[in-house]
Amino acid sequence: MADAALRLSTLAEELLGAPLPVRIRAWDGSESGPPGAPTFVVRHRRALRRLLWKPGELGLARAWVAGEIDIDGDLYAALDQVAGLLWERGADAKDQIHPLRDPRMRAAAKGLAQIAGPWPPPPPPPEEVRRRSGALHTKHRDRAAISHHYDVGNDFYAMVLGPSMVYSCAYFAEPGGTLEDAQRDKLDLVCRKLGVSDGDRLLDVGCGWGSMAMHAAREYGAQVTGVTLSREQAAYARKRIAEAGLTDRIEIRVQDYRDVRDGPYDAISSIGMAEHVGSVQYREYADDLFALLRPGGRLLNHQIARRPEKDESQYQIDDFIDAYVFPDGELAPLGRTLSTLEEAGFEARDVESLREHYALTLRHWVRNLEEHWPEAVRATSPGRARVWRLYMAASALSFEHNRIGVNQILAVRPRESGDASLPLRARTWH
Repeated sequence: MADAALRLSTLAEELLGAPLPVRIRAWDGSESGPPGAPTFVVRHRRALRRLLWKPGELGLARAWVAGEIDIDGDLYAALDQVAGLLWERGADAKDQIHPLRDPRMRAAAKGLAQIAGPWPPPPPPPEEVRRRSGALHTKHRDRAAISHHYDVGNDFYAMVLGPSMVYSCAYFAEPGGTLEDAQRDKLDLVCRKLGVSDGDRLLDVGCGWGSMAMHAAREYGAQVTGVTLSREQAAYARKRIAEAGLTDRIEIRVQDYRDVRDGPYDAISSIGMAEHVGSVQYREYADDLFALLRPGGRLLNHQIARRPEKDESQYQIDDFIDAYVFPDGELAPLGRTLSTLEEAGFEARDVESLREHYALTLRHWVRNLEEHWPEAVRATSPGRARVWRLYMAASALSFEHNRIGVNQILAVRPRESGDASLPLRARTWH
């Protein structure tokens, strides 16, 4: 009799010490769990070997990317249930599924091993980052990390991001607004906060596919230098800029921000780039941008932030994100980012949270990916498309539940006189 699902749900409840809020459908066609709940589909028992080898998030991620587990039903509801079961039960919640904690768990793990089939586990999916070399956040290692994330095909990103080709949080006037309108409004918000005027020199750090540079040049008359470490991004941006007739106003470079030496600039935008910098390099990042600005120049730093840890030494990069999405990426609490910018000499003038806006943005991106699923798979790989669907949906929930946030910090390089050249009333940017 087919009973794999019942055995799996029973063992999972023993390991987790709580009832499963989801159904399980196993490779033998059996099902178990609460009726009407989102269903986790275990397509192959190889997934169990992955979990035994890497209990917790990384084992689940490998099985998901390989297509050995799936979700039938509402993806967000299913991920919400898993988050409530594991990630929101306290600091040690994920460790509770480790099979070596006590005899009861060892017995459950042994039962799982009997269902899992012959050892050893399969190798990680090819989409996983391979062994990394060199010290963290050297220029060579950062180039490799950026390439892993961004050089996966411009066609793929076009399907996900839509015509704007903006890979950062949009700015919605109301929840039902279009993604394109919201991305245009975000770019305009950045330009207004920076006070960009005709002829101003703007440095766009981590310029992506050129959308911010094009908006600032076309709508505000700026002379823009955009830098990125992704050759695919740079090639795409240059093509768009040429087609728009803006080559006389915009230069796109494949260059590390640490190598930019042609300041001073009137303004600097850094939108969704600082997450790649890392804690060991963040002060250097702040110092470099400060040095590139003229006195009175403005920096707009748009960056994802995590909640502070009670003990910051215990912070760890998320296993799935590090292995499949942003290698070596780190999130910092907002307060630490502000402090580092101030230590570098900046005066922080405004902080605006866009947390809810990012949740809306991500739901748009997930919808775009799902609507273009066959084409997206052809443009990259089934595993890569699965990585992005899981990553974006889970991130949307993290923003909605205030596990992470995103903030725009407007900072000024002070003049000796102290004049910041900002209006007296906040958020009247010009």
